[in-house]
Amino acid sequence: MELLIWIIVICCFIISFVGLIYPIIPSVLFIVAGFLIYGFLISFEQFSTLFWMIQGTFVLLLFGADYAANLIGVKKLGGSQAAVWGSTVGLLVGPFVIPVAGIILGPFLGAVIAELVVHKKNVKEATKIGLGSLFGFLSGVVAKGFIQFIMIIYFLFTAL
Repeated sequence: MELLIWIIVICCFIISFVGLIYPIIPSVLFIVAGFLIYGFLISFEQFSTLFWMIQGTFVLLLFGADYAANLIGVKKLGGSQAAVWGSTVGLLVGPFVIPVAGIILGPFLGAVIAELVVHKKNVKEATKIGLGSLFGFLSGVVAKGFIQFIMIIYFLFTAL
């Protein structure tokens, strides 16, 4: 039975990494679900207050990393808040409209369209901002992937 529980926990962790590419999947929730499934079905005994405080800090970092990377990528190249929102919408909608390429094109096109429509920027400047958004998204994926990896390693170190 314990092997089945571990398989479920590992599946939660794998799904959390899939959520890095498909942001409609809440990565953080799957990591925390893995912790809770282990705790409720095996034991919470190993998890101290310090463990939960550290993991809670990582959860906050995960939420902040995504937004900060996107914001920095857009703002660094002269984008506005509209571009940040446009890239976020593009990130959520893109994978559904253009199944594989939408993951990359969504944030880029969202930022470009937002700058063209809201701030009437020229195509060259809007494209530059869109590239900043894409760079921000990719930077966020790397940062979040690293944080999630650390969270899982710390969990395994504590649980085993």
